[in-house]
Amino acid sequence: MKRLIAGWLTFVAIAAGLPAAAQAQDGGSKVYRWTDEHGVVHFGDRVPPQYARQDRDILNQQGVPVKHEEGAITEEEKHAAEAARAAAEAERERLATQRARDDILLTTYLSVDEIESLRDQRAELIDGQIRLTEKYLASLREKLKKLQQDASRFRPYSPDPEAPPIHENLARELSDTLDSIILYEQNLEMAKARKAELIQKFAADINRFKELKGIE
Repeated sequence: MKRLIAGWLTFVAIAAGLPAAAQAQDGGSKVYRWTDEHGVVHFGDRVPPQYARQDRDILNQQGVPVKHEEGAITEEEKHAAEAARAAAEAERERLATQRARDDILLTTYLSVDEIESLRDQRAELIDGQIRLTEKYLASLREKLKKLQQDASRFRPYSPDPEAPPIHENLARELSDTLDSIILYEQNLEMAKARKAELIQKFAADINRFKELKGIE
C-alpha cells in the first residue's frame, strides 16, 4: 500500500508541472505510468532502461490514459508472437473456409443419397475414360508386338550380323508407338488417381454432411 501511495505521490508531483510544460513545449510533456515486477506503479516523463520491457500507459494532464505502449521484447519473443499471430490467422481462414463448405453442402444436398448419387455419376465418367484408355492401350501393345516382330529381322534388333538395317519408317513407327504407350499409361494412372481423389472427397463430404445434420 505504501508503495502504491508513493507511486501516486510521484505522479501528482509530475502532473503538477504539466500545464506549464504543455505551454512551453506546444503539446506538453508525456507522463508514463508503468508497473514494475513487484507490482509497484511508477510515473515519469520517461521510462528508465531497467523498465523498458514493461508495458506502459501515456497519461494526459488529467491523469487519464490516452495511449498504451507495449514494452520491449526479445527477438525470440517477437518471433513467438509473430508465429502465434500467423497460427491464429491460419485458423481463422480454416474456419471461414469450413463454414463456406458447410453452407455449400447444406444448400446443395438434401440427403446423403443425393451426395452418393452425384459421386457415382462422376465416378462412372472417370471409369468410362479408364475403360477407353485401357482398350486403346491394349491395341497399342498389340501393335507394338507386331512391330517388334517385324523389327527383329533388321539391325540392331536381329542377332544376324548380316541382317539389313531397319527401315526408317519402321523405326519411326516403332518409336512413336512406344511413346504413345508411355503417354497413355500415364493418362491411365492419372485417371485412376482422379477417381481415388474423387471418392475420398465425397467420403469427407458425406461424413461432414452427417455431422451437420446429426445423422448417425
